[in-house]
Amino acid sequence: MPAAPRTARATARAELTRAILDSAATQLADVGPAALSVRAVARDLEMASSAVYRYFPSRDALLTALIIEAYDDLGAAVESAERAVRRGDLRGRWRAVAHGVRDWAVGHPHRYALTHGSPVPGYAAPVDTVVPATRVTLALLTVLRDAQAAGRTPAAGPARVPAAEKAALGPVMAFVDPPLSPAFAVRGLTAWATLFGHVSLELFGHLHRGVLDYDTHFATVVDQLAADLGLT
Repeated sequence: MPAAPRTARATARAELTRAILDSAATQLADVGPAALSVRAVARDLEMASSAVYRYFPSRDALLTALIIEAYDDLGAAVESAERAVRRGDLRGRWRAVAHGVRDWAVGHPHRYALTHGSPVPGYAAPVDTVVPATRVTLALLTVLRDAQAAGRTPAAGPARVPAAEKAALGPVMAFVDPPLSPAFAVRGLTAWATLFGHVSLELFGHLHRGVLDYDTHFATVVDQLAADLGLT
């Protein structure tokens, strides 16, 4: 059954919500998330602050909407890239996930900083952000689950995972079905941290003059991680 057409009022509300989010996103690029101001958004849109608060009841609510949108946009980009690769090409799928993260981050540096940069003082992300935040993680762990099912094993990692570490990584192992082995969970979390750490180092300027060709070096790192994960 086709959805009922939106009323003019609903359309106007959606358009104004979009305008508020776009104005706030521009602020992020100019002053950073810690200085995000509802009053500044209102001035930009020539609205009263009280009118903006009818759409977003607080600065934190506006920040949460921006964070969820950024996580979902990144997740969608990574999922689309990974789905385009043949299922049996495990290294290709891992490359798609990794390059999908970096490509999106390079294209949206301020939104990446919002989700993966320094925490905003005084802001606590609500539970609404959890599912969007885990979309990239799920894409990566799904590749590892399929690698495990295909009989692959990590090429690098501890010969024996201590019991305390198994307990610590329980949520990671159980994130996919069937669960990951402790060895895959350790290497998967290491690869995840390396991927995002490397992207953050590049975007926040910590590789400047240390790496002369970011594209080439990142591709090398991604392929090394694929080998470590047993995907080659």
